[in-house]
Amino acid sequence: MTALRPALLVLFGALLPGAPLAAQRPCDPQEPRGPSHDLYCIEMVPTGFADRATGMAELDWPGGPFTVAVAPDGTHRWRLRLILAGLPDSLLRGPRAAFVAWALPPSLDTMIRLGVVRNGSTTTAPVVALDRFYVHVTAEPDSSARAPTGRAVLRGESAGNRLRPADNYQFFLGALDPGAQRAAPAAPSGHQGHHAPAPADTMGWTAIPMYPGLEMLPSEMALRPATRAWRPPEDPTAPPARPREVRTLADGDTLDLAAGVVRRTIAGRSYTMFGFNGQYPGPLLVVPKAATVTVRFANKLPLPSAVHWHGLRLDNKSDGVPGVTQDPVPPGGSFTYTLTFPDAGIYWYHPHVREDLQQDLGLYGNIFVRPPGPAAVDREEFLILDDLLVGDDGLVPWGGETPTHAAMGRFGNLFLVNGEPGWRGIAWTGEVVRYYLTNASNTRTFNLSIPGARLKLVGSDLGRYATEQWVESIVIAPAERYIVDVRFDRAGSYALINRVRALDHLFARFFPEDRILGTIDVGRPVRSRHSARFDRLGADTAAAAEYRSVAAQRGPVRTLEARVEMTGLPFVTHRLMQLDSMYFNPVEWAGTMPGMNWATTGSQARWILRDPETGAENDSIAWKFKVGDVVRLRLVGVREVLHGMQHPIHIHGQRFLVLAVGGVPNELPVWKDTALLPAGGTLDLLVEMTNPGRWMVHCHIAEHLQSGMAMVFDVERE
Repeated sequence: MTALRPALLVLFGALLPGAPLAAQRPCDPQEPRGPSHDLYCIEMVPTGFADRATGMAELDWPGGPFTVAVAPDGTHRWRLRLILAGLPDSLLRGPRAAFVAWALPPSLDTMIRLGVVRNGSTTTAPVVALDRFYVHVTAEPDSSARAPTGRAVLRGESAGNRLRPADNYQFFLGALDPGAQRAAPAAPSGHQGHHAPAPADTMGWTAIPMYPGLEMLPSEMALRPATRAWRPPEDPTAPPARPREVRTLADGDTLDLAAGVVRRTIAGRSYTMFGFNGQYPGPLLVVPKAATVTVRFANKLPLPSAVHWHGLRLDNKSDGVPGVTQDPVPPGGSFTYTLTFPDAGIYWYHPHVREDLQQDLGLYGNIFVRPPGPAAVDREEFLILDDLLVGDDGLVPWGGETPTHAAMGRFGNLFLVNGEPGWRGIAWTGEVVRYYLTNASNTRTFNLSIPGARLKLVGSDLGRYATEQWVESIVIAPAERYIVDVRFDRAGSYALINRVRALDHLFARFFPEDRILGTIDVGRPVRSRHSARFDRLGADTAAAAEYRSVAAQRGPVRTLEARVEMTGLPFVTHRLMQLDSMYFNPVEWAGTMPGMNWATTGSQARWILRDPETGAENDSIAWKFKVGDVVRLRLVGVREVLHGMQHPIHIHGQRFLVLAVGGVPNELPVWKDTALLPAGGTLDLLVEMTNPGRWMVHCHIAEHLQSGMAMVFDVERE
């Protein structure tokens, strides 16, 4: 670790406690704008040997480049902080005796020593990788004991241990009783009420693909969305989509970009889909920093559309947000965008009209803003990650009037890299390859790794890390980008793999899901000019100085809560969600409730950004700032909802630093435009307001955005 990281940590940590928006940790006295106490703080219970002992074990973010920490296999990682009192010294006999804390999984087959603990002091334990576990404190005759032998004095269990299998008999009865199936709680005043599912033959729905290996309740499998099914009209004459082309643009150039219908053949099946310039993904645009480019957009789709230039700090009128910066471009219409590129980095473009279906059908592409000077790698590769939901009769339709999958978002079952399943890349032994990763999926957060290769994280959305970081895997949420250098030291085939721990909500268990997204074939050795540099973690002193300068400024303080209101749900959906609300995983990694999720529409799930100061929600929020303001923004994932989820929050037109996750200061800042808020967690951001105009903030789970989770703020010139 260089001297930069401790300096940044000291600065960011100093900002939190003394600032108007105080640091809030899970085990601090509960208040509504802090992280969830019951998800991230374990209340310790005394045994009969220590009835006056009290304690808490806090599940802290362990730090790192991602706001959610997981091991390469997808198991969540925690740094436990123990706060204890009343431990009876009478149980300690002998000069080497001490109280020792332990973590152990429910199977009780592994004991993880957390360390010696004392009354009245806070102990920060080593990082553990467990999804559900117990914490014990024992009185040990030998403080160096590697396994507990003494009396237990305090016990506690993580929130994941509260998971219990559903009462299948109750739900089976619900499936048999049509009245119970249609019944739902009364809709709150002012919100839409229940819409009973319409027969499949009138709405055009067929069954949803079930999740492999999981059982579904009969009543869940009988659900259908209460909206019309929509797919692009089949067009066998549409041109076949071409692979992505690279378009290099200079300052002053003009690009013609058309959104149109294409035919795609994926895994041997043909589909009518969408593409930019007849390509899937759209063209990779390579531009120099500080250039200005004109884009003439033509809409050749059967739907209105527009193009949002994600992450660019460009002129507001070219941001591509219908209803905010422009009107939707009708079929056959056109619009001219002027793009500017003040920041080097990796960006992307996609529609902001019915994003849940247009983006999912293939309308996305990368923009690479090349920094001055040569890259210190042998080769560069650009990978866009996606997933597609396919059933027996083709693409699973989307909702016509309102989105389906409005509870958890639309998880696909076919994984794509650069628009292809089973992507294949090449490399040479000893060379250093820089991968620019973009997550274009509607919902899925990936945990990527390349077993056998060493990964060095060097940058994210809009810039470079002050200090490069070795990583074992890369957690990338929808709309995020990460830049990682990889060296392959041996010839052979390397898998690009997504490894997560999915949650079986019905039977209350975590299970591994490993999906190979592609293969990198590594050939004969080559002489690399950058191999020696790869072995060192570089430091960017200019970036560190910039981060310190921005973080030292004081400005307005704001809070946004992430909430949801569910109304008019079928009986089985409402009951399953009630059980599900006992515990929320920090990230919903996989679509393991496919029927219930699919049948929940945007008319039944209203996703909310709420200003707790005023009570205003979504487009009723009226924030105004001045150019030059540096805004402290706290994002809060509210715990008390029927279904809590993670939210990749995107801020248009500006850039920000992540100050803290769950009250723990971040020692690896980097300029971002999208950051993942864990379920029930908090993020503290420092948003630099440099760009005048009217800008959107929203969740980048496409179905949450289409179900209302967005607001607009104004940045005015001085």
